[in-house]
Amino acid sequence: MRSSDTLEREEKLIASNRKARHDFEIIQKLEAGIVLQGTEVKALRDGKCSIQDAYAGFKSKDDYELYLFNFHINPYDHGNRENHEPKRLRKLLVNHREAIKLKNQVMEKGITLIPLAIYFSGHLVKVEIGLCRAKRKYDKREATKERESEIEIRRKMRY
Repeated sequence: MRSSDTLEREEKLIASNRKARHDFEIIQKLEAGIVLQGTEVKALRDGKCSIQDAYAGFKSKDDYELYLFNFHINPYDHGNRENHEPKRLRKLLVNHREAIKLKNQVMEKGITLIPLAIYFSGHLVKVEIGLCRAKRKYDKREATKERESEIEIRRKMRY
């Protein structure tokens, strides 16, 4: 039996969604596994994917299985006829209780599930999903002003 100290996995970032962090207010973050085919994992090891237009959701109102839509993984260069479709639906692995909570929160007005990052945790591929609400234009301006003022303060502290 191993202790929890030895179960620490090395994390390697594949892609992150910086635009989502700018356009959305992140309410909560969640880590989920993802069901992939062999050539998809090989393409991810090469870093050939895009999560810019991706979002997570449920297929139907009665369904409690979470899926990732519009997640693009380029076909593997050395693949054969068994190569994968680039934008196929990919199932996310979350606990049933978490899926119920997420579905209830998504039913609220203006709340969406957006992938923030995809990374390797050891040999497993994980997706960081954010429960997000869209920022308004003035919120974005405010965030930009705060960022610029922090940079200005850091500059003055150096001298």
